[in-house]
Amino acid sequence: MDNGNHPEIKVSEARRRTPGSGPILLLAGLFVAATFLAWYFSWFGRELSHDDISKYLVDEKNPRHVQHALLQIQQRMERGDPEAKSWYPQLITLSGNPETEFRLTVAWLMGFDNQSQEFHQSLLKLLRDPEPIVRRNAALALLRFNDSSGREELLAVLRPYPLKAPVDGVVASSMHEGATVARRTLLARIQQSDRSVVEVRSPLPGRVGRISKPNGSQITHDDELLSLYSDEDSIWEALRGLALAGKADDLPLVQSYADSTEVSGRIKEQAGFTAKAISRR
Repeated sequence: MDNGNHPEIKVSEARRRTPGSGPILLLAGLFVAATFLAWYFSWFGRELSHDDISKYLVDEKNPRHVQHALLQIQQRMERGDPEAKSWYPQLITLSGNPETEFRLTVAWLMGFDNQSQEFHQSLLKLLRDPEPIVRRNAALALLRFNDSSGREELLAVLRPYPLKAPVDGVVASSMHEGATVARRTLLARIQQSDRSVVEVRSPLPGRVGRISKPNGSQITHDDELLSLYSDEDSIWEALRGLALAGKADDLPLVQSYADSTEVSGRIKEQAGFTAKAISRR
């Protein structure tokens, strides 16, 4: 008599009801592989071949490629690899590129070969760059050429940076004094008379100082919107640079950091060293 127990049938039915694990494992493997490859090809630590660097340097549609190539060139310059010189013409070309990120990186990079007259001349041009972050990197790099042409730019790091309005209009901003900002942080929007809106972003990392035009204020082109204080790393680098390039007239400004109760011990110490170095000259 049939009691309804058919193990072989139950097993067969279970197999039909349970999806195969093969496709799932395959998809999981592909996902992991895709994630790894995305990370690998965007990781700046990945070693590039000579041909890759040359290709990446001209791939301006992918800024990360250009930055990756620049980092690789820097590493070769640091270890004295003569191959690095083959890219010098491209570095000089990038120093005039409209993209700020390229110019600021190249400005820093050029300081690694203080024997290159082409780099020296390019850095002097970058001291007149419209972006303060580029000018600052150029000023520091020039010190490696024993050139103090960027002294005024180093002093500017120690002073509040006045941020000017690019257009006329009404200010819309939620910023407050003392707020810490990164470069490219949105500081304000200015609504023009035709209702178009212009965004004002921070050209520097640092801290918001005095706000000259608060939210809702009418502002005119080139009016001061607010001031920015430099971040600690920039102040420290500027003080180190002034230890080499500073003059007696700079002592009061440098000493104000050595005497300040509002800066870190690291800054106070460097300011003291810089003041002594200037005084000895």
